[in-house]
Amino acid sequence: MGLSKKILVTGGAGFIGSHVVRRFVNNYPQYEIVNLDKLTYAGNLANLTDIEEKPNYRFVKADITNVIEISDLFKNEDFDAVIHLAAESHVDRSISDPTAFVMTNVIGTVNLLNAAREFWKDDYATKRFYHVSTDEVYGALGDTGMFIETTSYDPHSPYSASKASSDHFVRAYHDTYGIDIVISNCSNNYGSHHFPEKLIPLAINNIKNNQPVPVYGKGENVRDWLWVEDHARAIDVIFHEAKAGETYNIGGHNEWKNIDLIHLLCNIMDKKLGREVGTSAKLITFVTDRAGHDLRYAIDSSKLQNKLNWVPSLQFEEGLTKTVEWYLENEEWLNNVTSGNYQTYYNTQYNNI
Repeated sequence: MGLSKKILVTGGAGFIGSHVVRRFVNNYPQYEIVNLDKLTYAGNLANLTDIEEKPNYRFVKADITNVIEISDLFKNEDFDAVIHLAAESHVDRSISDPTAFVMTNVIGTVNLLNAAREFWKDDYATKRFYHVSTDEVYGALGDTGMFIETTSYDPHSPYSASKASSDHFVRAYHDTYGIDIVISNCSNNYGSHHFPEKLIPLAINNIKNNQPVPVYGKGENVRDWLWVEDHARAIDVIFHEAKAGETYNIGGHNEWKNIDLIHLLCNIMDKKLGREVGTSAKLITFVTDRAGHDLRYAIDSSKLQNKLNWVPSLQFEEGLTKTVEWYLENEEWLNNVTSGNYQTYYNTQYNNI
């Protein structure tokens, strides 16, 4: 039987993207999954070694900011859908180099939309452009309240501004040209294969190596955490069941202050490493807060739960324990990604420890 759909997944070698690619390749053998990734510091084909030989999987190295590459790809491949995850995503990097975020997150998204507009123009009704975004486009919350799909955009960092802009372009191409689009805005993810510049994998790696664990400010910032495999499952459901033009928020109803999360992580690490309780917590080191650091994010995902019957599958303590176990069992992966450019970045970013 022939493959029934050809789906382009952008950023499929990254953290969230690799989980989406794996889920679609394994769950839908009738789909051909084409993974496009530039393979920057955060893109790693080692994230997908378990499915790289599958007959319905293919990798293409390309840059979404390159108009010619993207146009040629759409010309030569009859894609039925795009799941767009390729993005610069680290807030700290956006502060030091905002232009890179404009190029990838805004121009890159528009390049994909233009290719879809050109090569799908006779058949928009059977195609789908799924844009994966972030809750950071909404700005910050006080002590109460939650983001809903109609919350006004109020981005505070170059990263969130670039993602907000890309969201607006995706909606504009639906309203102006009739392209079938869906958008999801997700809270912070955690899980396996996460590049260790982000809080949880960074802390795991540093605790393992008895290095200082940097925490911004006083650690009072609050985030809503979602297990990455639950995010991939939500993307699956939205891709297949959402109506054109719809937006869905994806969250774990799982708010933690950064400092409380780190203390929980320290306790799990002490147990897993056979250390005396309290040993890892001594590594916590408070560093100068970053500019424009939003105090609190919280997602109301009731629309997704009520309309499409999705709910998170794991409690945070269970998911965090699974995450720690994965990193401790995959030291080679971790050592490979924390060499070279990562170390230079780390020394620059946290040089006030």
